[in-house]
Amino acid sequence: MSAADVTGLPDGLTARPLTLADADAAAELLAAAETVDDTGEHEDAADLIEWWGREPEEEPPAPRHAQARGGTLQPGHRRDGVAVVDADGRVVAWATSIVPRGVRDALRIWSEGRVHPDWRGRGIGRALVAWQLRRGAEQHAELAPAVPGRLVAAAWPAMTSLERLLQRAGFERERLYATMERPLTDLPRATPAPGVQLTPFTWDRDDEVRRAHNASFTEHHGSTERDEVAWRSWFTGQRAFRPDLSVLALADGAVVGYVLAYVYEADTRATGVATAHLGQIGVLPSARGRGVATATIAAALAAAAEAGCGRAALDVDTENTTGAFGLYERVGFRTARTHVAYAYPLAPLG
Repeated sequence: MSAADVTGLPDGLTARPLTLADADAAAELLAAAETVDDTGEHEDAADLIEWWGREPEEEPPAPRHAQARGGTLQPGHRRDGVAVVDADGRVVAWATSIVPRGVRDALRIWSEGRVHPDWRGRGIGRALVAWQLRRGAEQHAELAPAVPGRLVAAAWPAMTSLERLLQRAGFERERLYATMERPLTDLPRATPAPGVQLTPFTWDRDDEVRRAHNASFTEHHGSTERDEVAWRSWFTGQRAFRPDLSVLALADGAVVGYVLAYVYEADTRATGVATAHLGQIGVLPSARGRGVATATIAAALAAAAEAGCGRAALDVDTENTTGAFGLYERVGFRTARTHVAYAYPLAPLG
C-alpha cells in the first residue's frame, strides 16, 4: 500500500510517504496540537527520528546513539507512514503504522498520528484512520498472519473527536492508563529486603536485565518478548536513557528487579523541569512480596534527586494485576493524566 491509497482528503491536500526528513515539521505540528490535546507529552524532531527509525535489520544501535536523518519509512517492513501536505508542501497531518519487534499473544500494531488544529473537522483524520486500518491489516498479513492482530491507538480526554472517530471505525476501548508524577522531595527510604543488594545499572548486565524484563512481564497485558535488537532499540539504546539514574536489585548475584530511567530533553525544555521518567519497572515473580520494587524505586528516586531532577513520572496500566498502581501511590506518585488505549482486532489468517 502506498500513500496514494489515502483517500477522502479535502481538495488541495495530497498524501505522500512520510520520511525522517519530515521530523521537524511533524514536531512543530505536535507542539501546535499539544495546546489543545493536552497529552503532557513533548517530542522534538530528534525524538521522532529515533522513534520512527528504530529496529534496524542488522545490529542494535550503541547506547545513546542518535539515529541519522534521511530515508523513508518503508512499506512492507515494520513501519510505514504518510504525510498529508498542502499545495505549498506544508505538512498538515501525518500518520504512522508501526509494528514493534516481537509477538506474544498477538501482533500489536501502533496506529499513531496527528492533524494540525487548524485543519481539523475536514475529514483528514477519518482518511488517515482508514489508511491505518488497511495498512495495519497488510502488516499483520505480512508479518504474523497465524496469530491475532491488534491495531492500537491512544486517546487523551481532550481528544473527544478522535475517540468518536476510533469508535465509529470499529476500535474497542481496551485499557485505561495513568501518567503518575511526584516531586523529588520527602522521598521514601530505599531499604532492601535481607539478601537483596541495590546497585546502579551497568552495561555488562544489560542483557541480563532484558531477560529479567521478559520474565517479569510474561502475563502483563500487551507485552511482547524483547530480543537483543528490540531491547536496545526501544529501551537502553534510547538517547534519553540514563544508566546513572537506573537501579538494579540483585539477589545471589543475579538481577531480580530493575528500574530504568529516562530524561527527555524536549520535555525539560517545554516544562522547565527535568523529569526522571521511570520507563520500565519489574520484579521477577520469584522475588515478589519482599519489598524489592519499593526499595528499587526509592533508590531510583534518590538518584534522580541527586542528579538535579525536580520530578519523577511513570505510566501504568490501571488494571495491572500485580498491584502496581497501588504500589506507586504508596511511594508518593499521584495521577496527573489518563489516556485510553483503543484496539481494533484482526483475526488470524489461517
